[in-house]
Order: sequence, then structure tokens, then C-alpha cells
Amino acid sequence: MNHPDTAAKVERLNALLAGHAPLVIAYSGGVDSAYLLAAAHAVLGDRALAVIADSASLPRQALKEALEVAARIGAPVEVAATEELQDERYTSNPVNRCYFCKAELFTKLDALARERGYAAIAYGENADDMRQPRPGRLAAEQFQVIAPLRDAGLTKAEIRELSRELGLPTADAPAQPCLSSRIPHGTPVTVDALAMIERGEALVRSLGFKVFRVRHLALEGETRARVQIAPEEMARIETVNESLVTGLLSAGYDGVEIDPAGYRSPGA
Repeated sequence: MNHPDTAAKVERLNALLAGHAPLVIAYSGGVDSAYLLAAAHAVLGDRALAVIADSASLPRQALKEALEVAARIGAPVEVAATEELQDERYTSNPVNRCYFCKAELFTKLDALARERGYAAIAYGENADDMRQPRPGRLAAEQFQVIAPLRDAGLTKAEIRELSRELGLPTADAPAQPCLSSRIPHGTPVTVDALAMIERGEALVRSLGFKVFRVRHLALEGETRARVQIAPEEMARIETVNESLVTGLLSAGYDGVEIDPAGYRSPGA
């Protein structure tokens, strides 16, 4: 580990984890939750349980990869079906949609923790996340869910570096929020829309793109895909444009547009 400051943060993280055992980890398989699970497993062993929330907003490929990462870490993992898509407050897609998703997840995890005698629930918010408003944070506070990475002061860059040291395949993975995030606020979230987005993004990924989004635009009786590709990958679009458009039309979209501005992660 190159930075003494990071080492001190890891010590704080380990102390936080040890002080909240046994622990349930709200696990998605992303950069932060994968590192949190690896750290918790190293400190607590089987007294740290990963639980993945599963619904139509989670791509099947993402679920598969998350389970593979947990198996690689050696941590126990369970899949819990969540029912946010039965909640009109979620499916109406307000700006605080994520609150209702997290509240549903933490309701399930709270019941599991109480039933099985776990001391706490943890999720993967990091120190950088505090710079952005996150509706899910309110749900975490209401359910007294802890954020050990954040409280230890670990930044995203530090978590990626620590993940590389552990050999985690998530170390350089791009952010991958749920499929509902591709639907503009105010446009209803439906199972059909999520399935169309999942098919569309699987197609874009099959063409070799790594960082992208397929935005789902339901306007005036038709559904269009707005494809956003990371700027460093934009040059490849010309070579696969026909396959890209044809594939997205086959996925169910009425029209396809390529966003000339490309995709940039929030805060970039």
C-alpha cells in the first residue's frame, strides 16, 4: 500500500467492521460494495453476509457477475427479491425514485438481520459520495444502515487502488447504476421498458463498447434509444453504426439516435 494515509483509513475500516459484527452487506457487485464485502470477509469471515437485491431493474449479466465476484472473495451471499416495481411511488419515477428503492431493500435486510441475529446492515457509500445529493442516503439513515467506507474516509480512487491490490475484478469497472436510471424522471418505470433497456445495452456491449448508456425515451407514442458512448470510444461508432442501429431496433426501439456529446459519468 503506497500511502500511509490510506493505510490508516483501512485500519479505521477494519475497526468499524469488527465493531458491528455479525454484519449484513447490501451488495451489488460494484466497485464499492465488492471492496466492502472483501474487507468485511477478511475481518469477519462468515459473520459477514452479502445480500443482493434482485428485481427487473438489475441486468441478468450484472447479477451473474456479482455472484461470481462474491464466490471469488469466498464470502457467503444470498439473493433477495425486492418489490420496488410494485410501489407506484417508485414506478412514477420521481427525482427521489432511489429513496423508494433503497427503502424497499433496507426493509427486507432489516427483517433478515432481526430474524437471524445480525448486529447491523452496511452499504457501500464512500467518502466522495457525500459531495452529491443521494436520495438513498435518507433511507439508510432511517434504517440506521452504516457506511463503513465513508466513515473510514475512503475515496473512490483509494477503493479502486485497494481493490487492485486484492486482485478484485471490479477494480477498474465503470459505474453501473440500475436500469431504471436510463429512464428520464417523470417517465414511468415498467418491466417492459427495463427489459428493452437490458436488451439494448447487451447489444451495445456485444459490439465491444465498455462505458455507455442506452437512454430510454418514450415520446409522442414512440420509444427511442439515445445511445451515449464514452468520448474515448466514440471513434468506433462509425465502424459498427449499422449493427448498432439494427440491433437496437430489433430490441424493440422505434428509433435510434447517437448522442454526439457522448457519455460522461456524473461529476466528471
